[in-house]
Amino acid sequence: MTLRVLAYIPSPPQGVWHIGPFPLRAYALCIILGIIVAIWWGERRWRDRGGQQGAILDVAMFAVPFGLVGGRLYHVATDWQKYFGPDGDPKAALEIWNGGLGIWGAVLLGGVGAWIGCRVYRIPLPALGDAIAPPILLAQAIGRLGNYFNQELYGRTTDLPWGLEIFFRYDDNLKPDAMNGVSNGVVDKVVHPTFLYELIWNVLIVVLLVQLDKRYRIGHGRLFALYVAGYSFGRFFVELMRDDEATKIAGIRINSFTSALVFLAAIAYFVFATKGRETAEQLQPTKERRPWPWQIGALRAAAATNATSDTVVLETDSAAETDGATATDKLETDEPSETADAEPEPAADSAKDADSPKDADADETSADPATESTTAVTTESKQATDSDKS
Repeated sequence: MTLRVLAYIPSPPQGVWHIGPFPLRAYALCIILGIIVAIWWGERRWRDRGGQQGAILDVAMFAVPFGLVGGRLYHVATDWQKYFGPDGDPKAALEIWNGGLGIWGAVLLGGVGAWIGCRVYRIPLPALGDAIAPPILLAQAIGRLGNYFNQELYGRTTDLPWGLEIFFRYDDNLKPDAMNGVSNGVVDKVVHPTFLYELIWNVLIVVLLVQLDKRYRIGHGRLFALYVAGYSFGRFFVELMRDDEATKIAGIRINSFTSALVFLAAIAYFVFATKGRETAEQLQPTKERRPWPWQIGALRAAAATNATSDTVVLETDSAAETDGATATDKLETDEPSETADAEPEPAADSAKDADSPKDADADETSADPATESTTAVTTESKQATDSDKS
């Protein structure tokens, strides 16, 4: 029995360290570290695909703030009773440092921010999503370590050897404070470390995404869809193991419904989206500014312009192919005439070699008219050949 107890995973004694008046929170550090890793790795993946350096960081300036706000809004909306219920504190809804970021809201509103950034810098959003998908999921795995320090997002009680010990924590006034307090060493309960299950699942999906991308060269937002589908699949089962407070529908946690719906939507996008991967040229910023979705007239005009330019390109390519075929035919026609023009010269030389030296003067005199005629014909043929080649 003692060996099993020693095998339990202990929680950190605290998740906040005070440096003077400044609180250093492990949760915030994990979020920041995840963002840094995602941007760094995302930049490398974007450059490997042919994109311009710095594009991921530029778009992140829009996506990260939007994602943080979206994550907090989703958390507050799905756990509204904690903040707006009978015993709730509305001001606590703004205290993001105490934990509480819903990944679904972060991805949704972060995607809106990324879309705005891609419009500003005129780069394709689906391609950028494919480049940043594995780094985002790795950032989520790093962020889960923050839940470990906060003693949150754990599952039901268990006696498994890898169970997580949850300690009692108290603040300076000896009041219970699980987030900001310090442990007194007394174990409250042993639970499933669902944060660890999700962390491991995320890392496995990251490895799978990278390998699939290398082998099949997935593009047009389909790799991002696989990331969403893979994460949603694992999150659905993790939610079934959790035992903390959550909003429920028909006795099922709301995040389980969200996971199932998002999974189906991601699979549908992956199946019906364009296959293949964008070229390096398609990842470069475009010169024209694309209209906003509500600018219907401008969108139609842009589509008509693109259709016209495509037609011109096709006509140009067709004309180039025709010219190339004509030039090839001309070269093939010229080659036999050149060979025929060159044939009389060896015959004339062999006739001269066959004459004896003593009859050279007589033959020379009698052959002058024929030689002059042959020379004239040969000269005209060479001039015609030179004219054809030029």
